[in-house]
Amino acid sequence: MPKSPRLKSKSPAEFFAEHQNIAGFDNPGKSLYTTVREFVENSLDAAEIIGVLPEINLTIEEIKKEELESLRGYKARKRKDLSLYESSSGSSANKRRKTNKGGAAKEDEADESRQQKSRKTTSSSSSFSKTETKGGKTAKRGTKRGSNVSIFRITCTDNGAGMPHDKIPRMLGVVLSSTKYGVKQTRGKFGLGAKMALVWAKKSTGMPVEVESAREGQRISRCKLDIDIYKNEPRVLLHERQSNPEGWRGTKISVVIEGNWKNYRKKILSYMRQLAVITPYASFAFSFRAPEKQRCVELQFDRRAEKCPPLPTEVKHHPSSVNNLIVESLINHARGGTTLVSLLTRQLSCISKVLIFPPEKIPYVH
Repeated sequence: MPKSPRLKSKSPAEFFAEHQNIAGFDNPGKSLYTTVREFVENSLDAAEIIGVLPEINLTIEEIKKEELESLRGYKARKRKDLSLYESSSGSSANKRRKTNKGGAAKEDEADESRQQKSRKTTSSSSSFSKTETKGGKTAKRGTKRGSNVSIFRITCTDNGAGMPHDKIPRMLGVVLSSTKYGVKQTRGKFGLGAKMALVWAKKSTGMPVEVESAREGQRISRCKLDIDIYKNEPRVLLHERQSNPEGWRGTKISVVIEGNWKNYRKKILSYMRQLAVITPYASFAFSFRAPEKQRCVELQFDRRAEKCPPLPTEVKHHPSSVNNLIVESLINHARGGTTLVSLLTRQLSCISKVLIFPPEKIPYVH
């Protein structure tokens, strides 16, 4: 008799790590673009919440393989015997040629040449490189998959409110945790963006996120953390306080991820330009650093207004948009002794006492 399937459950972090396309992390290029958006928009929110004019500095730095290995703690070593890394088919053919004589050696050489030809044909067919002729012109299309993928360090610095020292691990290391839950207009409210950047860093490079943050008149908090995918909990590697003699306030967050700058360069730069247009009260400094100087990019967007817009206020639920779950939640969170009249007028919009009759006969909600 076959065994019954075992019931399993997944944490939110594990679910979104497997279905990362839901959060905009479909491929390395889009993951780079989404990470930039999430960091910049979080910095805007952090500055607007305390009513200061945002000053945001974003840097994308391309990292070589050697530097990534040093960040991981690996030491590069030279290979002493390169023959150990040759293909097994070639080494076996050499052995057969040494042992066999006469016509057997010639047969082995013919077999090896046929194998080399077959490998060349398979590699050329899998390179996705084709040519087409249109009007006498030859156009080459397609490249090898992943040829433009590299490693990047994204660093975003702002002058916002900063993060409380004790809450930094849970603010960045728990998927579906946010300070923007509620009925109000916000740039994001799902609690996915910065956490998904950490999840993508864990999947692509294995590097933790590094944060430096300071609130007004407080010391600088330094935190380096990873995320436990299966428990949806932060794994804190470093969490300490430092002196703040200059009185700095804000947040600096840095993450190392896999990305594709070549294919998404135009989209990232267009996003920064459009964001500078719709937020004239903010100043942005963008920098892309690469080993080759001709590939580096420096952009500066100065502010054109000296006044921040008012913060959005949380609104009440409209009677036509509530359902059984919302009504049950409102009743459960009501204080003891709250009447149904006060519950309806305080928790729902467009309802006044004039619309409720007779209020004195409505019982208390327990």
